[in-house]
Amino acid sequence: MMTRKLSIIGMPMDLGQMRRGVDMGPSAIRYAGVYERLKPLFDAIEDLGDIPIGRPEVSVDEESNLRNLDLVAEKNTLLAEKVDEVIQSGSFPLVLGGDHSIAIGTLAGVAKHYKNLGVIWYDAHGDLNTSETSPSGNIHGMPLAVSVGLGHELLTDIGGYSPKIRPEHVVIIGARSLDEGERILIKEKGIKVYTMHEIDRMGMAKVMEETIAYLKDKTDGVHLSLDLDGLDPSECPGVGTPVMGGISYRESHLAMEMLEEAKLITSAEFVEVNPILDEKNKTASIAVGLMGSLFGEKLL
Repeated sequence: MMTRKLSIIGMPMDLGQMRRGVDMGPSAIRYAGVYERLKPLFDAIEDLGDIPIGRPEVSVDEESNLRNLDLVAEKNTLLAEKVDEVIQSGSFPLVLGGDHSIAIGTLAGVAKHYKNLGVIWYDAHGDLNTSETSPSGNIHGMPLAVSVGLGHELLTDIGGYSPKIRPEHVVIIGARSLDEGERILIKEKGIKVYTMHEIDRMGMAKVMEETIAYLKDKTDGVHLSLDLDGLDPSECPGVGTPVMGGISYRESHLAMEMLEEAKLITSAEFVEVNPILDEKNKTASIAVGLMGSLFGEKLL
């Protein structure tokens, strides 16, 4: 039998958006007991600490109007290299965010190890903006677009190759806030999306059954990118861009349990935990609980 190994990587970056606090997300998740919760589920577990971010000065690229473009590219390159090392060592990479722009680096490190990587994007947002469509210039609204090869070349070319994933290998779950440019792109590229309408109408079990069936045969690995704002803000208040009417705590546990049963997920990240906006570390604690379900924690 293969040894089950897990490597935790902290990415305390808030450069992809404007609200301070999300850089403390990895610390909040550790404080919520992620290492202790996951240790019994693996043969070996290591916490590799944080990718060094420092306190760089905020900047806006004059040509593209993208916020902190050079810094986001630089720090995501470091993350990509670390994720690549972890996979080469035979360990499962679990990245703790940080804003969702960190997915650019995670996917750059993961995708080089797969011919047809699939992605489950568990999020209230599509994160499919580019500099042309973004209302804000915030890169945390762009990582999925970047990963399918759309956007500034400093971001799309991290790791020396592009694209990282194909649009037909992506499933977005929980969407309820999409910009006009994102809607157009979803239709143009044929990206599979389960909005809250589908989740309400079909139920989470059916959504996950369809997602697993859709990805299972056409991919050789699947990355889970889970933004805590995918859940309803009444349950996860500690996020930077909350949107009412989200996925419930129980639905999310069921989704994670079904992914574990399917043995589908080969890498994962949990992002956008902002303890400054949270209530008694509630959001980080829910993130840790969902990780437990994803990695096989059972009640009986």
